[in-house]
Amino acid sequence: MMRDPQPDFRPIPGAAETLAPGLRRVLAPNPSPMTFRGTNTYLLGESDLAIIDPGPLDMQHLTAILDAIGSARVTAICVTHAHVDHSPLAKTLSERVDAPIYAFSDAQGGRSAVMQDLAQSGLVGGGEGVDAAFRPDICLADGDELRSAGWSLRAIHTPGHFGNHLSFAWDTTLFCGDLVMGWASSLVSPPDGDLTDFMASCRRLRDGTWSVFHSGHGAPITAPQERLDWLIRHRLSRETAVLEALETGPATSTELAQRIYTDTPTPLMPAAARNVLAHLIDLYGKNRVSPVEHLSADAPFELT
Repeated sequence: MMRDPQPDFRPIPGAAETLAPGLRRVLAPNPSPMTFRGTNTYLLGESDLAIIDPGPLDMQHLTAILDAIGSARVTAICVTHAHVDHSPLAKTLSERVDAPIYAFSDAQGGRSAVMQDLAQSGLVGGGEGVDAAFRPDICLADGDELRSAGWSLRAIHTPGHFGNHLSFAWDTTLFCGDLVMGWASSLVSPPDGDLTDFMASCRRLRDGTWSVFHSGHGAPITAPQERLDWLIRHRLSRETAVLEALETGPATSTELAQRIYTDTPTPLMPAAARNVLAHLIDLYGKNRVSPVEHLSADAPFELT
């Protein structure tokens, strides 16, 4: 059995918990190996509210959010990215509270040229749950700001976990979606996830001045720079492990994952294989490895 990475983080699903003056969190009732305790929905503001990541299409969670909103006015619904545990409830919530949905783009946006080419060649995700129907009312570019009574948010395009991934800065607090989490490293699964972009986004955030990260899953990250350093080191160590594993000969992402992720529970091995594939594509772009034949999710790779 896996060790619980955050044993003290056990919020009650549906209960609005105050995290700071003007900021509350409501946990969605969707725990899983990929979502940990569930999706964190954030309510920012007092008289005017921004709802960040409404979460999965779950009527129990919708009721909890509406109860937390009470008599306040919702002026913005902000979505970090179009995964089914973050964005599907946005449309229903928008209709109930008459507020626009803000995001970077639909589920296809923000992909690098490499990932666009891979998607067009037939590469699809590994079942992570893309909300293909997601459409924001208003698209936010990197650096755009949202303002209402008592708060302002700055959108930061942070692709890597997902092409259309936004983080939202509230002064020195960052709502970082699934790019950075304290309980696990983020899944990077091509073509929606892009490790080259992921590393660039982490390094960009590392240059900022932050007091706390509030992620899509798990407890607040109170030492964000340290966590970013760990994530960067972790990915570099995985890169080294992939290259070392290929020294014995060509192998697929699944074969490499079985060699490298020796302590990973069986249900998480498909996600591990997708992470390895992300590394292989990144290394291919660096001319360190190449597919034996054509580039695909099942292709064996070899050292260049």
